[in-house]
Amino acid sequence: MDGPSGAGKSTFARNLAAELDAQLISTDHFATWDDPTTKWWPRLQNALDEVARGNEGRYRKTDWSQGFPCVEQGDEVILTPQRTIILEGFSSARKANTRLSLAIFVDHEDERERLERAVARDGEHQREHFVRWQQYERGWFAVDETKARADYVVTSSS
Repeated sequence: MDGPSGAGKSTFARNLAAELDAQLISTDHFATWDDPTTKWWPRLQNALDEVARGNEGRYRKTDWSQGFPCVEQGDEVILTPQRTIILEGFSSARKANTRLSLAIFVDHEDERERLERAVARDGEHQREHFVRWQQYERGWFAVDETKARADYVVTSSS
């Protein structure tokens, strides 16, 4: 479940996970303001690889509570092998995701409204981080062609 910040993908993913009795993992557990997509990806892949082998996968969440810079000292998460795992968040449906079975892109085309949603959710003190994040997202989605490769595109409303 991929898409830009403030588009509604987390809400959609939580509802779908509840409906399917699926485990939900968020890329927010890994990303940081200064590393939205790169250095952390192998940690996620390693955890998913363990689950694919029938073992528990483990990782530590990124602690976003102190703002910038984020540090990787949050709670430990244990993934268990099960029928459905939903990976939700920015860059989750990237071309490099070797464990992806189905990609859903959640979109909301009004970037200004998405910014306000994100700021309302996480606080005014995060606004400048989200402005930079949205710039990064535009470039990432253009190069990765995430929306074009998605199996489904869901457009959220106001």
